[in-house]
Amino acid sequence: MAFWRAEAAAVTVRVKVQPKARRPGLGGVKPAADGPRLAVAVADAPEDGRANRAACATLAAALGVAASAVEVAQGATSREKLLRVAGEPALLGPRLEALA
Repeated sequence: MAFWRAEAAAVTVRVKVQPKARRPGLGGVKPAADGPRLAVAVADAPEDGRANRAACATLAAALGVAASAVEVAQGATSREKLLRVAGEPALLGPRLEALA
């Protein structure tokens, strides 16, 4: 099972967010009980959706897309989230694989 999946005009990415991290950024793909997830560390606290916005912005920057192209599809109040990235799956897929 992969940590991302292609959809029509988008990809969904399974992530595990670490809020209030000392070193923000991507930490590669980590195993989880329900399948692999991309580790995303953010400096923001999980208050008022700040950590969610930071996680979306971090993934957007890594993929070279606008921050508005990334949204939380599931898990807004959980550390384990499903992020949806709008864009062409044929272009985003290789970029995601490079992050692993």
